[in-house]
Amino acid sequence: MAAAVDGRVDRVAVCLCVLCGLPAAGKSTLASRVVCAAAEQGWRGIVVPYDNLIPEQAFRIKDGEESQEMHTEWKSHRRAVLQCIQQILENPGGVRMELQSSSLINNAAWEQCIQSQLMSESLASDGAPYLFLLDDNFYYPSMRYEVFQLARKNSLGFCQVYLHCDLESCIRRNQSRSLPIPADVMLEMAKRLEPPNPEKNSWETQSLSIYTASNLSKNDIQRVVDLISSALSNPLSAAEDNTEQKEADRQKCASSVIHQVDQACRRLISEAMKTAKDHQIISRHMRSLATQLNESKAALLHNLRQQLLQEVIFLQDEDLDVDLVKNKAVSIFKENKKEILVKFINNRM
Repeated sequence: MAAAVDGRVDRVAVCLCVLCGLPAAGKSTLASRVVCAAAEQGWRGIVVPYDNLIPEQAFRIKDGEESQEMHTEWKSHRRAVLQCIQQILENPGGVRMELQSSSLINNAAWEQCIQSQLMSESLASDGAPYLFLLDDNFYYPSMRYEVFQLARKNSLGFCQVYLHCDLESCIRRNQSRSLPIPADVMLEMAKRLEPPNPEKNSWETQSLSIYTASNLSKNDIQRVVDLISSALSNPLSAAEDNTEQKEADRQKCASSVIHQVDQACRRLISEAMKTAKDHQIISRHMRSLATQLNESKAALLHNLRQQLLQEVIFLQDEDLDVDLVKNKAVSIFKENKKEILVKFINNRM
């Protein structure tokens, strides 16, 4: 973002800070306190509350699965939020006129969250750093990666704060809200949640975890402020074209998907074996059931790996949604598991 100062054009520092965690983990409370701390630092803090900006139906999860159509629509809403941030970065003075171009978000809510910071004509000329606090669950790494891509594209600072709070505490807090999220939905989110992992994803290096089952401390806020300050001082650079690195990333991506699908299938096999035991399947048939389930899993993983490694264009696309690929693969195995298990239960006599 550029700022005019005495006839010159200087770059204003900007940081995109992702706040991720379960519903009622304390993200909104943290955002409010960080905005106050940001003002003391001379930063302009803007909270971007996804819950207010995106229609409720876009977040719904039905029976633990997401259809292609539902997932695509949900992803489009999220991207619309990032596009609104992009508008501010490109033209802070004219952002209010551009709001009507986004039909996928609540424009009134968006205007409300930015108006206190964008009404002043001197906004783009006083050189104050911008801080965008993106308040959402962000339970998939792919969700957070889209924010990282936006930061990298515009050479912005980027950081993440994971609010770690046990599921029981989150459910208890959530129940006191005027519009609580169903407990089964929160349980499903907890299963899907993948916290930032700098060891696995190098782009998540600027991340920290805060335990929020108890009240936030001054030290917690200071840690976040220090993280943001570091991100502002070390903005990302546009990615260079590196063929070898891209190939390595594709291999790593495929291996990660295979591993996650394998773990999910193992859990499904354990559930199937427990169900078979409850139906008093004899030991010999139990062994046969385990063999068939594991053979089905092995075939699925083999085919999935071939698909991921052979479809080069598919893997090169930055929009590749590994979470959707993973969920579809697990859904296929779930159906295979059901067919195999039903056959053994029906033939147990």
